Amino acid sequence: MDYLKAFLIGGAFCAIGQILIDRTKLTPARILVGFVTAGVLLTAIGVYKPLADWAGAGATVPLSGFGYALAKGVEKAVSENGLLGVLTGGVTGTAAGITAAIFFGFGIALMCKSGDKA
Repeated sequence: MDYLKAFLIGGAFCAIGQILIDRTKLTPARILVGFVTAGVLLTAIGVYKPLADWAGAGATVPLSGFGYALAKGVEKAVSENGLLGVLTGGVTGTAAGITAAIFFGFGIALMCKSGDKA
């Protein structure tokens, strides 16, 4: 059942992104930033945590989940370190994901032949 929940919510996020690409003049980069921002805003108003608890990876893996992780990191750091946590919490909360992206991106770059698109 967990796989079905993750598939439904993750698929809904993908469908929303595809609709935005097809029906608006927004660039993919702006849509991606919108998803991260939506994750932060939905976390701030208390909507995203119940969704993430219910859907699991379907809500935490997409870019909106990155926004959720940023917001949770800031929230935790502010409660522990005060106002300084606003600056450090997001990076601390997402450090593992950022590190993995850099590591695997570098690894793929070493394995693949780079070049300009023709």
